[in-house]
Amino acid sequence: MSEPSSKDPAPAADAESEPRPGRVRKPIGWSTLVIAALVALSAALVWRRDGTDGVLEILTHDLSLFGGILPRVLAGCLLGAFISEILPHEKVSRSLGPKSGLKGLLIGTAFGAILPGGPFTAYPVASALLAVGADFGATIAMVVSWTLIGYGRAVAWEIPIMGTDFTLWRIVISLPLPVLAGALGRFVYVRMYPKPVTKDDET
Repeated sequence: MSEPSSKDPAPAADAESEPRPGRVRKPIGWSTLVIAALVALSAALVWRRDGTDGVLEILTHDLSLFGGILPRVLAGCLLGAFISEILPHEKVSRSLGPKSGLKGLLIGTAFGAILPGGPFTAYPVASALLAVGADFGATIAMVVSWTLIGYGRAVAWEIPIMGTDFTLWRIVISLPLPVLAGALGRFVYVRMYPKPVTKDDET
């Protein structure tokens, strides 16, 4: 009997068992360098005006603030990572992917409107949706909807301070904006990053 050829395709089980490649994030990018330069410049100006004591006071306060925020940042990142593993890629791509059309933008808008929590929840979830098949348009619609319509802030802050009439009219006027932003984002993304033509597309 002849030995199996090395050119034979690998079994489906082996292909499914391979881990999905994750997105590589650079620990230091241009934004980090810009922020570091601004921090150094600000520290120098504070030291010139208030001396070492002024710089140490600000540093101590910010370290305390960072310690309080860090658990929420960790929880948000873990939430995004778990969601990207739990959500079925096929269903997300079908509902929120590039071919989802207006339905995908509406689903993204509705999801952003009911998404609770602050930026430590919203942005990791948005990143997870991109990782599992959602396109830029639907994700933009979700983020814009969370920013403009999010019911959590409306109930907790806007209604008590601004009143029910103002809040309701503000939400009604804001409703089309996430869909428009998502459609524009999808339009721009497709033209800036065109999909490479494959043999299947040619046939």
